[in-house]
Amino acid sequence: MLTLTGKVAIITGAAQGMGAEHARTFVELGAHVAIADIDQQLGAALAEELGDAAGFFHLDVTNPDQWAQVVGRVAGRWGPVTVLVNNAGVPGPVVSTADLTVEDYLRTVSVDQHGVFFGMRAVLPGMVDAGGGAIINIASVAGFAHVRHVPNAAYTAAKFAVRGLTRAAAVEYSGRGVRVNCVLPGPIATPMLARGSATAEAVKAIEDSVVMKRCGQPREVSSLVAFLASDAASYISGGDHFVDGGQAAGW
Repeated sequence: MLTLTGKVAIITGAAQGMGAEHARTFVELGAHVAIADIDQQLGAALAEELGDAAGFFHLDVTNPDQWAQVVGRVAGRWGPVTVLVNNAGVPGPVVSTADLTVEDYLRTVSVDQHGVFFGMRAVLPGMVDAGGGAIINIASVAGFAHVRHVPNAAYTAAKFAVRGLTRAAAVEYSGRGVRVNCVLPGPIATPMLARGSATAEAVKAIEDSVVMKRCGQPREVSSLVAFLASDAASYISGGDHFVDGGQAAGW
């Protein structure tokens, strides 16, 4: 049976959506989970729901100093961080490239790309010292091919970059016990999908582009994330792992 007993995990963007489901799944499988998010109210409520195995830690993923503080606090509470799930993200504005403002582009990339880098940078030394660990970066099928129904250059650019960051770290740390993998969800039924796709018509077009003709559920992503975090995935690193209902295969 899959287990995460003994793992200490930081999950970003964990107050709601996919991140919250990742947190629930990890606790069910025996991990200690730091719910890292900017949303104090939702994050604290989830931590209370999950009990002593979880705690809320305020974190703006675009702030390297806050990363260092959170990693230190988590280690002080449960021990060295051995799993990081870089899940936090923003959908980015749904506009054509020429209409994308510099401010919106930089904000999207700051969260979706730079936040992943800052997270890996913060946890890698401790993972090496602890004898190993696992990092799971949440990208998107938009990091494999631009979604034609949703013009969103900033999001696409950031998610492509996440795949590159994943490969670089996987190669660099392969001999030091740290595995780094990338998960590419397709359309998942979360509040972020509704915000990012803007209209019901756009969501329907996205569903129609999926081989399975439906949006996925958060737990369907969490199951893969948990597997990649576990010792059962001990020979898996540097890979792209799709949870997209066949969407990318059908493009």
